[in-house]
Amino acid sequence: MIIDSHCHLTYEPMSSSLDDTIKRANNDGVEYLLTISTEDKSFKNILDIIEKYKSVYGTYGIHPHEAKKHKDVRSNHIIDNVRKSKKIIGIGESGLDFYYNHSEKKDQISSFLEHIDASQKTNLPLIVHTRSAEEETLKILKESVQKNDLKILIHCFTGTKKFAFKLLDLGAYISASGVVTFKKSKELAETFKEIPSDRILVETDSPYLAPEPLRGKPNEPSYITHTVRFLSTLKNVSYENFSDSTTKNFFNLFGKLN
Repeated sequence: MIIDSHCHLTYEPMSSSLDDTIKRANNDGVEYLLTISTEDKSFKNILDIIEKYKSVYGTYGIHPHEAKKHKDVRSNHIIDNVRKSKKIIGIGESGLDFYYNHSEKKDQISSFLEHIDASQKTNLPLIVHTRSAEEETLKILKESVQKNDLKILIHCFTGTKKFAFKLLDLGAYISASGVVTFKKSKELAETFKEIPSDRILVETDSPYLAPEPLRGKPNEPSYITHTVRFLSTLKNVSYENFSDSTTKNFFNLFGKLN
């Protein structure tokens, strides 16, 4: 069994062919999918999807790119939304993206702190987006963990080895996307080789970041098998054992799924 811990089923081209997309994933051993919220206006679509498809669960959160449009989204609003369904099992994606800076840094930080507060109050995992913001992300997460328990999942990790192990020290889980399979990602692959298998999750981030040998195509959850195979070879364990390990890690973080 494999769990795609991060996909965007509300995005095209998947959203217009969900039946086929989810069927292909299920047929390839992807038993559960977690579709991720990035803005408030699309959350109703996520609620509709998780109600229709037994294998799909969801989150509520505001992507850092969208922080400038959601300055009024406070932790109580986040909590109200996650309580709309038992199948909303995480908060995010939220975090810091200082690579693109589509929102001002102060707005991203403010939004991130609201999501952290909601995560700590609900005890739901926080799905963290971080790009070109290692120092700031680590500082905020470290201070938050010191104040209260926080379940952390770093989504689509592409950072340094030093950053990865400091995150592990905070109790974080780290998710690998198709980026780890790219030919230019040798340093990232070496980092994942050293990250303990009991702290790794896998994801597609579809429709983005299709793994080799499908790079350049629109990604979808069924393609996660290529990432799992790459990582299992990297770690010199069987495909089945690595799949089982990432699934166990997902359940350890998010709880069993009904």
